[in-house]
Amino acid sequence: MKINFKYLLILFFLGISHSLLAADILSKATSSQNLSRHSENLLITALERIKNDKTDQAIKDLQQLIKFNPDFKVAQLIYADMMLARSQAITDFGNVSNASFERISALRDEVQARWQYHQSPVDRDKIPASLIQLASKQKYVIVVDSSRSRLFLFKNQNGVPILIKDSYVTIGKNGTGKYVEGDQKTPVGVYFVTGFIKPEELPDLYGDGAYPINYPNAWDQRHGRTGYGIWLHGTPSSTFSRPPKDSNGCVIVSNNDLNTLSPFIDKGQTPVIISDSINWITKKEWKKHQTDYEYFVEQWRNDWESRDVDLYLRHYSKEYSGLGKDYNSWVEYKRRVNPSKKFIKVNLTNTSMFLYPGEKQLMVVTFVQDYASDNFRRKFTKRQYWRMEDDGQWRIIYEGAAS
Repeated sequence: MKINFKYLLILFFLGISHSLLAADILSKATSSQNLSRHSENLLITALERIKNDKTDQAIKDLQQLIKFNPDFKVAQLIYADMMLARSQAITDFGNVSNASFERISALRDEVQARWQYHQSPVDRDKIPASLIQLASKQKYVIVVDSSRSRLFLFKNQNGVPILIKDSYVTIGKNGTGKYVEGDQKTPVGVYFVTGFIKPEELPDLYGDGAYPINYPNAWDQRHGRTGYGIWLHGTPSSTFSRPPKDSNGCVIVSNNDLNTLSPFIDKGQTPVIISDSINWITKKEWKKHQTDYEYFVEQWRNDWESRDVDLYLRHYSKEYSGLGKDYNSWVEYKRRVNPSKKFIKVNLTNTSMFLYPGEKQLMVVTFVQDYASDNFRRKFTKRQYWRMEDDGQWRIIYEGAAS
């Protein structure tokens, strides 16, 4: 039987308009293909074959895909459409009588998100501008681009972030910009993994485990953002992946991807940066940015050691709050305490710096601070938020113990 030309309607409803060679897509796969990578590559290959009117081969690809990954619902749906189109013209994407319009739309969104990423993949030699500096103990960092439904894993290679893995992700049903509890939005910001919850301690909904992050962080709390329980977690045992916007605020990856990520996640160390979009820059640009931002922090440290209170306080915003004080009480405290010191030594180690997504010119700096004077010594992990103010100067708007 000749296959109906109406197969191409599938591509129309998916919004696919530009071509990538299937061979090129497959060649990008790693030598040790995992379930997620192989499933996505084969899906993209099938869509390319449909677009190029090679529908017999596309059907074979989809049959192979749903055989080794039967829980991949978008593949099941496209395969059902292809088989239906053998006997009749299809009129929409997802010609399944017992599926709701919302469910079909969500699956279509997933196909589009996966296709669009492979249509315009990132330049793997570039670096997100937000990754100014990784601490020596931060071996890996996770960056989420919500607009592309993509998670990127970077390795800290002698201080340089190197992209080693990317995967499809799901975010909140109402997108990003979490503000209040129950708004079903994913927060945008710089966060850190705080632990791991084993799958046997969780309902099946969360899949093979969950990594909580520290939402709400100090910046969220300053702005009155509420809610809790924002996790990076897996999918139910009968579900390979979920639509791009399908969580109550968490970041969701397939169980296969979660297990692949697990060896690279370190409690209290691994940053998770969630952004609406990523500004990718060259290594040369990244190095210049790093040097510029390092200068602000180093000048602050030097001015503190100088015991010149005016030089030290120039680094603090009039909107500062932290360590239990507002700006005025902080100024009064430092003017009273610092002049009495015979010497001040401040050593900073394990320093990380990240630009804060979703905010204009805001930087998060974390380090181990070893402070010593003639009458006091303290060592702890401090976190600062620096903001560029209207006069073009970067100043500290918050500092406190890292949590």
